[in-house]
Amino acid sequence: MLVIISTPAFWLLDGPDTGQLVGASVQAATGVSTLVWAWIQSAAEARDSAARTGRAEASGGGRAHTGIRRRGAGGSGAARVQQSGDAVAHGQGSSAGTGIDYTG
Repeated sequence: MLVIISTPAFWLLDGPDTGQLVGASVQAATGVSTLVWAWIQSAAEARDSAARTGRAEASGGGRAHTGIRRRGAGGSGAARVQQSGDAVAHGQGSSAGTGIDYTG
């Protein structure tokens, strides 16, 4: 990162010729564009939230979950669970969980 910033700085401080001035301008525009794109991407991410959820109960092979359930590797975006309720499973093949569940 320091090298990227220092190159146009040296060009501009040493009395740049036309090529160096254009190069520094292109580098600066690319950097600003990248920052704007990253800011827009972070604002577009999904933000899942669950708070003070109730009790969930599963039986007979069922599944119960209090909180957030995401498929695969969890997707993108932030997820937050606070004070999730109790999750109880009864019987063979039943499952229960609280918090964030990354299902396959």
